[in-house]
Amino acid sequence: MLIRISLIVAILAALGAGVVNFVVVKDKIGALTTDRNTQRDGWTATKGELDKTQKTLAKTQGDLKQTQGQLADANTARDKAVATAAAQTKRADDLSDKLAKATQDRDEAQANLAAYTATGQKPEDIAKLVTAVKNAQDALDVANQEKMVLLRTVIHLTNELAEITGTEDFVVKLPAALKGKILVVDPKWDFVVLNIGDNEGVIQDGELLVSRDGKLVAKVIVRTVEKDRSIANIVPGWKLGEVIEGDEVVPAHPAS
Repeated sequence: MLIRISLIVAILAALGAGVVNFVVVKDKIGALTTDRNTQRDGWTATKGELDKTQKTLAKTQGDLKQTQGQLADANTARDKAVATAAAQTKRADDLSDKLAKATQDRDEAQANLAAYTATGQKPEDIAKLVTAVKNAQDALDVANQEKMVLLRTVIHLTNELAEITGTEDFVVKLPAALKGKILVVDPKWDFVVLNIGDNEGVIQDGELLVSRDGKLVAKVIVRTVEKDRSIANIVPGWKLGEVIEGDEVVPAHPAS
């Protein structure tokens, strides 16, 4: 009997515990369901916001691409406008220069016309005068050339006379205005080729001073004279530096 009572009590206790557990579990299930629904609603709302943001981003990217294209077109148009403006400015400057030149030419022509009118001369008289001036200039040029020939002849004769008479300290004198340059240098045999010859009054055995930047470099003595060039040897003991092409030469003993 006692055993039955114990079993009944145990069964009732188990049923009571089951009822309590069911109630507790039911409350937890309700809380979990509510939480799940809340999270689901939040996720749905978040997904909606994300979709909206993505659409906004896509539209913004499209607008940005369009703006970049418009900016590139604007830059191209600006560069073209700048180039056109530069070309127009250069053209305007060129026209201004041409206008200034034309104005100067006009003023000079007007001045010449005024000077010509002031002379009271007829055109044919002016033409004759111009011809006479040209003829006189040609004659003067010929006279100057003849003078140079005579001067070279006098120098030649003076040198020959001094050599024949055995004048002490005889030296060949060259025209005082003679100037030339060295064309070729042979350092092995110490000779040079000059760009001056008989046409300029160079005489065999004449001595020339070689200089560079105003400083004496050497002295040479002419050994061969041609029409427009001559060959000279460097005088021993007078080589103060290396002689190079382009060095200038002047007479060591200029004729007075």
